[in-house]
Amino acid sequence: MSLALLFPGQGSQSVGMGKALCDLSPAARLVFDEADDILNFSLTRLCFEGPEEELKLTVNTQPAILTHSVAAYEDLRARFPERLEGAAFAAGHSLGEYSANVAAGALRFSDAVLLVRERGAFMQEAVPAGVGAMAAIVGLAPELVEAACREAAEGAVVAPANYNSPEQTVIAGESAAVARASQASLARGAKRAIPLPVSAPFHCALMSPARERLRPRLEGTPFADARIPVVTNVDAKPESSGAALRDALARQVDSPVRWVESVRRLAAGGVDRALEIGPGNVLAGLVKRIEKGIRVEGYAG
Repeated sequence: MSLALLFPGQGSQSVGMGKALCDLSPAARLVFDEADDILNFSLTRLCFEGPEEELKLTVNTQPAILTHSVAAYEDLRARFPERLEGAAFAAGHSLGEYSANVAAGALRFSDAVLLVRERGAFMQEAVPAGVGAMAAIVGLAPELVEAACREAAEGAVVAPANYNSPEQTVIAGESAAVARASQASLARGAKRAIPLPVSAPFHCALMSPARERLRPRLEGTPFADARIPVVTNVDAKPESSGAALRDALARQVDSPVRWVESVRRLAAGGVDRALEIGPGNVLAGLVKRIEKGIRVEGYAG
């Protein structure tokens, strides 16, 4: 049996993230210092001290989570390499797929932090404020959520964005259509439909302008073949080719995150242990709901 390395996505940020880690770990501190140099502003200060409203801006959140995740991974490599032994796959939720590519050796951190800074800006700028929305549908099978979205669309955009667990599917699209699909989901038996406090409707067709802007940036970035396969969000299958991993990151922007299928693919590949590396513990909770046979530990430093 084997280990999977898992990396969180947007929503796991908090003021103070990475400070305790950097106080203990020179390897982690080097990652934060590199991010500051590349981005030409103190991401470190923003992570450690806030303000929270600035950290929550997508353009800052994405490089912050990536930096903390990679810093935690480098600390593990430097101080606790035995905890990484047996790693057979990497995977990340949305933004976390960039961290997974760095850990798998397909993408340099210096390139990744610039890419996610631009990714955040492009995603934020793709849809004017207030036009889009997201909602978490709880307690309804994914196929019924899909049916609710089709019924509620009425020519507008609304579709599943994150297949997070068998009991939770996040939908995204135009605000009115998301509201209609939420009501349609409740009518089909959903326990709750929770509007999410997000700045843009991620992982749906409204993000296609962001994908078109990000793709040439990705094409201009070197990707190597990965040392261990990365299970991609968009295809929910392991991939080692650098070119294929680059393409998956482009398609991911306006495609749903197939996290349920990804975790099941890890289990089918013999994974019985996972290490969630980076801020928060969201993925541990999701994995427990998808595959009880995979034991997840967290490491934020």
